[in-house]
Amino acid sequence: MNMGTNPGPTTSPGPGHALGPVEEELAKARSAYRNWGRWGPDDVLGTLNHIDDAMRAHAVGLVRRGRPFSLAQEFNERGPQRGFRGRINPVHYMKDTGSDAAAGTQGFPHGFGGADDHVVMPLQASTQWDGLGHIFDNKQAWNGRSCTIVSGDGDSVTGIEHMKDAFTGRGVLLDVGRAIGDDHGELPDGFPILEEHLRATIEAQGATSTVRRGDLVLVRTGQLGRVRRLGDWGGYAAGDAPGLSFTTLGWLHRTEIAAIASDTWGLEVRPYEFAERAMSPLHQIAIPNMGLPLGEMWDLEELSEDCAADGVHEFLLVAAPLPVTGAVGAPVNPIAIK
Repeated sequence: MNMGTNPGPTTSPGPGHALGPVEEELAKARSAYRNWGRWGPDDVLGTLNHIDDAMRAHAVGLVRRGRPFSLAQEFNERGPQRGFRGRINPVHYMKDTGSDAAAGTQGFPHGFGGADDHVVMPLQASTQWDGLGHIFDNKQAWNGRSCTIVSGDGDSVTGIEHMKDAFTGRGVLLDVGRAIGDDHGELPDGFPILEEHLRATIEAQGATSTVRRGDLVLVRTGQLGRVRRLGDWGGYAAGDAPGLSFTTLGWLHRTEIAAIASDTWGLEVRPYEFAERAMSPLHQIAIPNMGLPLGEMWDLEELSEDCAADGVHEFLLVAAPLPVTGAVGAPVNPIAIK
């Protein structure tokens, strides 16, 4: 399924990619890509400020066929979570059922009956956005605030409710798995997606995948497709995965995109690209320093097939998070419309 003559990736991006000590690389990235104060001291949107109403109006004009694609996984107990940081899959249960109505035990008048259900879940159990209060860098949150803005009551300043209508605009699919992956259109676990891979994907896909300021960028690695093909979640949650290299932070900053999401559990490559112990280093720069929301566990399979078929990789994307007050992340059912 490679678009060019590339025989497919290996698990290493090759010579010249070795990164220095993690603290040194974080310091350099922090200095180069920090957006604190760019949109004022009270900002709660970060790079979503890059989208304006004119861009959203343009995105509406991208709809030609009216074909919608849900980019969400189903939320159920058969999902990807395996307990990392206490995350479980959604637990759905019924409070009232048709059996209750049939038994006449609901106590409603004139034959009225109904069903009602509840769900218990971490807000980042499946397809979701990371909000700006999700990650801290040396005890600091987005825009230089103290990490203590997030207490037991939630995020008192940058809760995800402030973004409830902001994730609407031009979506662009960069199908890296199809462009440089194997015959299944998949990248191997542990493969770091470099800027050169993003550029090669854009070139292979054509003009409709040119990335512009304010875009909502979706990166398909093919990992979720592989999970489904093999019928086994394996280490999808918190395990090895293809994903963005730490070195793509420069591209993320320079392009002035509004947000980025992928089909993996953590968006960035795992294992991380450092010899010593590290923990989500791309997150540590992108969220609290750059102000860039990150999306994870998005289902890009059906959309990628359609984009490959018609050659159009841009669309209207409406991806509103559930506005849970004070939440640092939230589930979403993103809809791409072509």
